[in-house]
Amino acid sequence: MTFIDFKKLLLDAEISLPKFSKLIKVSEKNIQSYKKKGEVPNTIAVIAQCFAVMHAKGMDYKTKVENLQLQAKTKKGAGFAKTKEKKI
Repeated sequence: MTFIDFKKLLLDAEISLPKFSKLIKVSEKNIQSYKKKGEVPNTIAVIAQCFAVMHAKGMDYKTKVENLQLQAKTKKGAGFAKTKEKKI
């Protein structure tokens, strides 16, 4: 799915991109990066399509997703700020 089609689905679901990313616990920066690629991954496309259909049928998809209590993933890589103690 193209990023433009994805944005149209968000409009159909009456949700902004920042609110969408917050709802599904994916960073907005990550979703914005798909704009450069021109396409969104299949999973994101399916979620947006489901939200648009659920909204059209009058379903409160936001509450249903919030009830899932999704957790945002955090990076576990070694950054510049973190240093590990070396064992001797």
